[in-house]
Parts: sequence; structure tokens; C-alpha cells
Amino acid sequence: MILYSTRNPREKTPLDIAVMRGLPPDNGLYMPEEIPELPTAFWQTFPEMSLPEIGFAVSKALFQGFIPDEDLRGICKRALTFPAPVHKLDDQRYVLELYHGPSLAFKDFGARFMAELMSYFNRDAGQDLTILVATSGDTGGAVAAGFYQTPGIEVVILYPSGKVSPLQEKQLTTLGHNVRALEVDGTFDDCQALVKQAFLDEELTQKMRLSSANSINIARLIPQSFYYFEAYRQLLAEGDRPTTFVVPSGNFGNLTAGLFARRMGLPIEHMVAATNINDVVPRYLKSGKYAPKPSHRTLSNAMDVGDPSNFARMENYFSGTDGSTWNNMREHILGYAYTDAQTEETMREVEQKFTYILDPHGAVGYRAMDAYLANHPDHRAVLLETAHPAKFLEDVERILDHAIEVPKRLASLRNKTKVATEMNPVYKDFKRYLLS
Repeated sequence: MILYSTRNPREKTPLDIAVMRGLPPDNGLYMPEEIPELPTAFWQTFPEMSLPEIGFAVSKALFQGFIPDEDLRGICKRALTFPAPVHKLDDQRYVLELYHGPSLAFKDFGARFMAELMSYFNRDAGQDLTILVATSGDTGGAVAAGFYQTPGIEVVILYPSGKVSPLQEKQLTTLGHNVRALEVDGTFDDCQALVKQAFLDEELTQKMRLSSANSINIARLIPQSFYYFEAYRQLLAEGDRPTTFVVPSGNFGNLTAGLFARRMGLPIEHMVAATNINDVVPRYLKSGKYAPKPSHRTLSNAMDVGDPSNFARMENYFSGTDGSTWNNMREHILGYAYTDAQTEETMREVEQKFTYILDPHGAVGYRAMDAYLANHPDHRAVLLETAHPAKFLEDVERILDHAIEVPKRLASLRNKTKVATEMNPVYKDFKRYLLS
């Protein structure tokens, strides 16, 4: 598999270097030189495939022989050990539950696949690899769980102080061993800026082997495309109807993964980008002007992103001339944004109507799904429910006015001791910490 930078398509990079480097030297993002359509043979066996088999077929098509089949099958089998079930609300509304992995969030799919892939590429290296990851909530917990005790790999997680839920914070800060947490006095965008600057620091990268586990790394994005196929496979029993995916969006890696699946042949009618008041992309889809702004704290904290990294990939995917990039993107992606008050109202409405509990991110997505279906009554829509509601226990119980069940692996975190290093959002301090 050959990749190029969104800032320099002429610069080609093989898969292993792109994965281990994380970010191109020019501060662009890696994109596959080719996103191939899956062959007829895939679709013939597709209805009977398991999730690991789907993962193998999709990644094999993308990797184009870069990893031997036997090794790639093993990577998929070890990474994809939990389900992604589709829950039917009614004949139009479906929920793809992506919270059945170790950290109870969709990012377990990408983090575990990436950990297996990096471990495979790192097996003969003589120097440890340091993974840097910025998190607005769920990424850090998934990466911590995915890379925990992986030989030859150290993990440094940066998260904004006071802007993740208490249980999310415990997932980041209680593992120890090869996982360290930095509590940054700032926003997620500050954390992400520190990580990006580290990759561009030649002095630092000469002394340390660095990589990223954010969705800026292509190894996170590829496995997130697997569950779009898995959801559609489950819907085959519901008949053939135009199908749209609704994606609660922050850094837009999840939505971009859906675009990859679409180009590989999955019949996706539209992608719906659902955001909170950090609505940079919905505003772009309306105006054609991309205007990043400082992020604001909301109930759906994992979506509190003011300058989504993966927008560069989205632009590249839909690239054209004379304004056609914008026109191409808004033809296939619809954007909706909602306030915290609307989020809370939706959580109560969905529980009352369907006896189904959404987390705040899923509630933003459900609101967008309703708006979409109002204009597309003949379509069905699949909401990506990205995290278990218990990860936001205090807010969910306050909003619904009753207690909810907490999975054992979350409840066990309550009595564990948080271990985190406080950090200012100043790069020289971050660099000094890494070198020490």
C-alpha cells in the first residue's frame, strides 16, 4: 500500500513508514494512493461474513499484498474480538452500537487494530516507539486499553483538564505500566497542537521514535471502515432500501472512514455529519468557507473540536477545481448542529419513545437522523452510537432523572487512583517532558 500527503501528492510513502510515522513531514495527512472497489467475489460471500472476515477482506484490498494474508488474518482476528450489533428502533431508524469493546467506545476498533499493526511493524526494531495521542474523551481510553503492556511501545496521552467525564479520566490515568497521562491546562485543540508540533520537531524526532494514535494516523481510520460494512450486512435482512449513516463528529475520522467504505463499493446514500455547537463543518457545508474557531465545552465532549484534523482528508477525497470540492462534498454529506439543551431533550424523548438510552453524542446524532429522515421519508438511517451512556454517568442520570446500569469494567474504575502529570499547553514544556 502506497500513501501520499494531502499537502504533497507527489511524495509517496509505504504503509509501514506511514503508520509508524503517523504524520507526514509536511504536516499534511496520509491518504491511500488507491482506494479500490471490492471485487465481485467479496459481495457474493458478504452476507455470511464475520466481522474479522470483513476486516481481513477490506484491509487486504487496501494493503495490496503489503502484509502476507496469514499475518493480516491474525491481526484482524486478534483485534476484532467484540461485536458491532445493529439495534432497530423502527422501520427507518437503526442504531449501530459501537461500545462493546474494552473501553466501551467505538475507538476500540481502531486502537486495537492499530496496536496489532504497529506491533507487527515494530517487531524487529531496536528502539522503543512512543505513541503520542491527544484525546477529547474516548480516544485516550481506547488507546490505553489497546496498547497496554504492548512490548516495545510507550504511550503518552494528552487530555484537557476538566473537559472529560470522571470515568473517561479514570480510563486514561489508572493503567500505568507503559501508559502515561498528561493533564493539559487547555482545550483538546491545545493537546492536538502539542502532538502535531512534536512530529514536526526534527531535534525531537532524531532522539525518539514517535507515532500517533489519533485519527490523523491512517491505521486508525482503516479499521473504522469495517463496521460500516458490518452494519450494512446486518441490514440485508431488512430489505434493500437507500441507506444513510449518521455520524456524531468531532475530528471527523469516523465519517472519513465511512467515505472510504463508500468508495470501496458500499452503497451509502448519504453521510450525515452531526455536531454540537462546535459546528465548523456544518457551517462549511452551508457556506463553502472553512473557518476554524476555538472549541467550546459541551455535554458531548468528544466532539468539542474547533479545527477537525480530518477535514484535510475530506477535502482531498472530494477535490476538484473552481469550487467543485465544496459542491462535491455537500452533495454527499449533510451537516447538522445542536445545542446541549436540544441534546438533553432528545435523550429524554428517545428513552420515552423507544425505552432506549443514548449517550450525549448519540443524542446529537439521533437529532440529526430525525432531521434527515423528515426530508427523505423513503430512506433508512443508521446512527453510529459511539460510546456507552455509562461513560457519562453523572450527566445521563441527571438528564433522565434515574440511575442507569454501569458495566462492571467501568464500575471497577471508581476506586482506582488517578495518576497524571499536570502540563501547560506550552510546547517547550511538553518537549522537555518527553526528553526526560
